[in-house]
Amino acid sequence: MKIVIAAIRIIVGVLFIFSGLIKANDPTGLSYKMQEFFEVWGIDFLNDYTLAFAIIMNAFEIVAGVAVLLGWRMKLFSWLLLILIIFFTFLTGYALFSGKIKTCGCFGDCIPLTAIQSFIKDLILLVLIIVIFIARDAIVPLFKNVVSTSLIALTVLFCIISQWYVLTHLPVVDCLAYKTGNNIIEKMKVPEGAVSDSFAIKFKYKKAGKEVVFDSDHFPDDFDESTYTFVDRVQELVRPGTATAPINDFILYGDSGEDTTMAILNQPGYYVMLFTKDANQAEKDWNKNAAQVAATCFEKKIPFFIVTATTDAARSQLNNVQNVQYLKCDATVIKTAGRVNPTYVIMKQATVEGKYANVDYEKVIKQVAGSR
Repeated sequence: MKIVIAAIRIIVGVLFIFSGLIKANDPTGLSYKMQEFFEVWGIDFLNDYTLAFAIIMNAFEIVAGVAVLLGWRMKLFSWLLLILIIFFTFLTGYALFSGKIKTCGCFGDCIPLTAIQSFIKDLILLVLIIVIFIARDAIVPLFKNVVSTSLIALTVLFCIISQWYVLTHLPVVDCLAYKTGNNIIEKMKVPEGAVSDSFAIKFKYKKAGKEVVFDSDHFPDDFDESTYTFVDRVQELVRPGTATAPINDFILYGDSGEDTTMAILNQPGYYVMLFTKDANQAEKDWNKNAAQVAATCFEKKIPFFIVTATTDAARSQLNNVQNVQYLKCDATVIKTAGRVNPTYVIMKQATVEGKYANVDYEKVIKQVAGSR
């Protein structure tokens, strides 16, 4: 039995650490997923706190995983793990059975799971954690308390520093469609072999004042246009397909409201795009840094674009900067393209050559200066 409990602890501990590390790589992404749940539940007044919630949750998952592996304070952590997995199972179950949330974000954007996969995963973990909970008094710590406490403290410190780093710079591993090396135009295409959505066509008729619904294969035996009055023809989704491009909503609008997306992406050579969802909420001194990048682009005759949902605010903060063109884009798209506000994206035609946070603007200048 001890071997079984030890094996279960390893499985649960490793999974929690793995899950926490993936989400800690991009806590902003988890905060957006929380906002999605909050908006569905009508508690979007909590949206301002989702980033803090995400940071704490990621840290707790990692710390809990380490604690389980060490066998440290299992009376406490067995309770905490049980409460957490019940909560996670509720979330994944809600996503699956309500259909209002497509994915729960259990493993972030790096390992996307369907709602059913996430729910099954949590059910299995729930069973394993219940076993740990029942056997909590029999679990012997791996090390002396001072060693285990020190390891837990180091884990907490790691969680704080690592999440601070990715929030200040950018995720260490970029799992989104706009990552370095990707061709945006190619990512706007539906993948080969993708399956389209399957729909059922249904007809609505009225007979004797009552509405009846049927499909083309099940017309009533007594159907006659003299007794049945047509009301509507509707499509019902039977099976969702996979015919969705990784990037399907990237549209750049010019000053006159025209769609300039393909004109921008198909231009030859290098250019720089600075993504800021809201110029009024961008990091301190972003405009001064952007002015230096714009000056380098001007020297190299490289176009420099500000891509934002708030063009007026961006213009007012860069009113004396030359060689800047402004493009309007949806804020949700910008949040995906650049996790830090603002984020520099160096492009060569439609291919992403580099991505940098505002604090790394000097790297942008260096790369632009060395471009040909």
